[in-house]
Amino acid sequence: MVSPLQASKLYPHSPPSPPRCRFSQMLQPIFEEASNIAREEFPDVTQVVFARVDCDQHSDIAQRYRISKYPTLKLFRNGMMMKREYRGQRSVTAIADFIRQQKVDPIKEIHSLEEVNIADRDRRNIIGYFDQKDSENYHTFEKVANILRDDCVFLAAFGDVSQTERFSGDNVIYKPMGETVPDMVYLGSLTNFDLTYAWAQDKCVPLVREITFENGEELTEEGIPFLILFHVKEDTESLEKFQHEVARQLISEKGSINFLHADCEKFRHPLLHIQKTPADCPVIAIDSFRHMYVYPEFRDIEIPGKLRQFVLDLHSGKLHREFHHGPDPTDSTPGQEIGEVASNPPESSFQKLAPSETRYTLLRDRDEL
Repeated sequence: MVSPLQASKLYPHSPPSPPRCRFSQMLQPIFEEASNIAREEFPDVTQVVFARVDCDQHSDIAQRYRISKYPTLKLFRNGMMMKREYRGQRSVTAIADFIRQQKVDPIKEIHSLEEVNIADRDRRNIIGYFDQKDSENYHTFEKVANILRDDCVFLAAFGDVSQTERFSGDNVIYKPMGETVPDMVYLGSLTNFDLTYAWAQDKCVPLVREITFENGEELTEEGIPFLILFHVKEDTESLEKFQHEVARQLISEKGSINFLHADCEKFRHPLLHIQKTPADCPVIAIDSFRHMYVYPEFRDIEIPGKLRQFVLDLHSGKLHREFHHGPDPTDSTPGQEIGEVASNPPESSFQKLAPSETRYTLLRDRDEL
């Protein structure tokens, strides 16, 4: 059984004055034709719904969902807006295929516990052990899997197959990436969707995410600065250190800055922008979407509070001031003469990954909604 995909699209129009968004006008017939195909393939109206919103007429909706460009295609499941928008090709075929993919059951049923032992440990796995498929516990699990289908692999076993793993009732475990990392058991109520989803999201969506050219637009549009570790792909030790220190020093800053890691080779250009090369990696930098600032020495991240102070200095404006005027007087040695040092920090490199005017009508100020 596949969970209903409710209100699958939110399609905002540009306002009529200034002139209507040409990208919205071009997409409108494509969107309508794709909706007709979806209606034919999924005639049950509770399965797939296409919806269109004129943001000039409904500015409250636009503000609620933080619409910053036209056209924006949002996906909703069970009344919840998904974090990832549709950013694919604007064609009937591509949109229809996207809907078909969303309707595929994200949960793979396992018929032997041996299948658990050979699960891909390069992915995050959540495994549910249930007595029956037609149960409230499994329906909660199913809803969570549909929302987090892009972030975790979901597996489920039922009846006799799952019996040895159901010590005191239905059971859900998380298998992290890596062969030696221990499993984690969900201890909350499986009938409580909010608790189950919060637990699974914490496991499936890492604190430090990888930035790629595929998700760069999405991450940039979140609108908060990047703290980025540039590392050689094979250098997992530096990544683990960075992840540990972010969790130890910066968990309270989550929401004010994005913690990311990037492949040095793929992101060679941003490195050159800060006068570094892949040979210098690992390198830590902040991109504020105005400027880029380099963390002095990677080896210093384990000094308690040093990485945190680097981020706090961004928020206070100290990084920007020091690039233009040299060290703050309060940071100098007593008696040391402070001279003004003219300097221009490198401009933002990742801002170039933001939504493009060749594809969207951008709203420069959210207030114009």
